Amino acid sequence: MDSTDDKFKEECGVFGIYGHADAAAMTTLGLHSLQHRGQEAAGIVTFDGSIFHAERHIGLIGDTFTKQSVIERLPGQYAIGHNRYSTTGGEGMRNVQPFFADFAGGGFAVAHNGNLTNAGTIREQLQHRGAIFQSTSDTEVILHLIAMSEEARLVAKLTDAVKQLEGAFSLVALSGKKMIGCRDALGVRPLVLGDVDGSYVLASETCALDIIGARFVRDIEPGEMVVVTENGIESHFPLEKKPSRFCVFEYVYFARPDSTVQGENVYAVRKKIGEELARESTIEADLVVPVPDSGTPAAIGFAQEANLPFELGIIRNHYVGRTFIAPSDNIRHMGVKLKHNANRKLIEGKRVILVDDSIVRGTTSQKIVAMVRDAGAKEVHMRIASPPTVSGCYYGVDTPQKQKLLASRMSTQEMADFIKVDSLSFLTIDGLYRAAGEAARDNDMPQFCDACFTGEYPTSLTDQEGIDITGADNVRPISMLSGGR
Repeated sequence: MDSTDDKFKEECGVFGIYGHADAAAMTTLGLHSLQHRGQEAAGIVTFDGSIFHAERHIGLIGDTFTKQSVIERLPGQYAIGHNRYSTTGGEGMRNVQPFFADFAGGGFAVAHNGNLTNAGTIREQLQHRGAIFQSTSDTEVILHLIAMSEEARLVAKLTDAVKQLEGAFSLVALSGKKMIGCRDALGVRPLVLGDVDGSYVLASETCALDIIGARFVRDIEPGEMVVVTENGIESHFPLEKKPSRFCVFEYVYFARPDSTVQGENVYAVRKKIGEELARESTIEADLVVPVPDSGTPAAIGFAQEANLPFELGIIRNHYVGRTFIAPSDNIRHMGVKLKHNANRKLIEGKRVILVDDSIVRGTTSQKIVAMVRDAGAKEVHMRIASPPTVSGCYYGVDTPQKQKLLASRMSTQEMADFIKVDSLSFLTIDGLYRAAGEAARDNDMPQFCDACFTGEYPTSLTDQEGIDITGADNVRPISMLSGGR
């Protein structure tokens, strides 16, 4: 995670299309709509009926794949693609997906959203058996497991591989005859099925279907593997059936507001989150101001429920590049103003409620509050549209070590003092569940993965066994072996 960007980062987006004349162009558009899930690099692999073609580039889709020459180098009616967000130790072209391998039965490409919590352990076992790895990504483990499987057919080999995996994975894969999609048994990460012009589409979110005019068919179910061929689509359930533990933070922050995930419109859920937050922790104030852009839907819901004016008291600059180089400490400390500026005319002399989606390190919140106070706010109250973030994620999200999470080492009042607000309140875990369509959290069988809020991890963390995951400096970063990074 970039220390200057005090937000969690989703790790990747995947897309696939089978049997379309403009497969590469459609995949480019799909990845463009999934750009929020990964901005570091992207790749596309196509198959033209006899040969696989690949393009992988560092940078945004709009900067790298929209040139006609690139699309022309990706012929074929079958394609899969991947957006990637890298972290410490994971940068470089060798980790850009989709990954491709030539097996005895033909070529095979795979792209992965999520994180395998036993990838390091499997990797070491495979290396002892003679496997040679070309990347630091856990996705490559899948290719080696397929290669070493004693099963005869490709789908059986992939089934054999995914049965050995722990953690979170939503996969799209392409062979010479098939496109395959698969989710882990808990369905932590999203994957949807669509149809456009009679061609099947797989994507991380429904917004990728919208951009190409595809029809949403359904979510791929937890533990399901779908196999698309020229004869149609088959559904298999190779993994043990378990209750879904979809990542609740997809609703809070990661997914695009216009997407529908698990049957819920993301924007509508975020508004409901704001309504729940207002019911739980409203306070006398003059106006509600979102911390843009991720806090906006919740702020709208909060304002409506609290019967307070909603105002854009902070304006975001959308044209700030990720690679701004600060020439001095004085300029570097102005970093928050590169992205945000207070709208003084609206907030001067007012009691302001700031609504944001989360607090991670607290450094950005501290600067936002100072900026609003400098603009003349009489009072500044902050309301957070999620519970306190107390634990890191091991399922495909770039998070700081636990000791760097503000809520893991401070009480709410101490956090309020740290960011210098008049009051601070977080949404309760039950409030979040209600907004996401549940009556409350079932503590015996939680309906979502909410480990970042509760510390309760739904799968084994094999690679972390014997390692202090509370934040000690000797913790091996999960990002070193991470899908989509």
